[in-house]
Amino acid sequence: MIKFTLNGTEVSVEKGTTLLEAANFYGIEIPTLCYDEGLTPYGACRLCLVEIGEPGRSRLVSSCTYRVREGMIVRTHSERVVKSRKMLIELYLATCPSSKVIQDLASNYHVTSVRFRPKNEDCILCGLCVRMCDEQMQAKAISFINRGGRRLVSTPFERKSEDCRLCGACMYICPTCQARCQGPQEESTICNACLNLSPPCLEHFDDVMCYMDPCVACELDTKRKPKE
Repeated sequence: MIKFTLNGTEVSVEKGTTLLEAANFYGIEIPTLCYDEGLTPYGACRLCLVEIGEPGRSRLVSSCTYRVREGMIVRTHSERVVKSRKMLIELYLATCPSSKVIQDLASNYHVTSVRFRPKNEDCILCGLCVRMCDEQMQAKAISFINRGGRRLVSTPFERKSEDCRLCGACMYICPTCQARCQGPQEESTICNACLNLSPPCLEHFDDVMCYMDPCVACELDTKRKPKE
């Protein structure tokens, strides 16, 4: 067993466990868009970022691909981490505002505005569909093509694939295939229909003080201050 510090508490997990798996095991929810426990970790969406190392000498890593090491210090909901996640959610909202999954993330993290120009695309390049087709369906009918800003998911040579079984697994796992609640005629980039309360403890501490989702204390008192 490997011992390490998770949000100020010493815990232990089996060797080879990723930080995301460890957090989930101890009931700490970390948001993801490109992760599925039945597929190979990809680390594309970066929403699962956590902070490792001593404060002042720490760095952000993707928890779905980073394995636990002996004695490491991990913070899953520090001010730095939450700020980074909010920025990423803004970028995803601008890329694909029609996704209910992304809209729900925005509400959960209290993202109420978007500073980027909406693109209204239908893909965030998370790679879930590619891995699902390859690893679970054993078809390899789709893959990434091109690079940089021209990168997209398609069939080889962008022609109808004979390997495609029309199983629909790619659409089932896609986070952008779920239309937001208002339907196809959205009036704004962000809806916030399910807006949750932002953890007020981050106004006074460097870390979220409670990892319940949603935090009961935050819902009862949004102006809670630290004890003297």
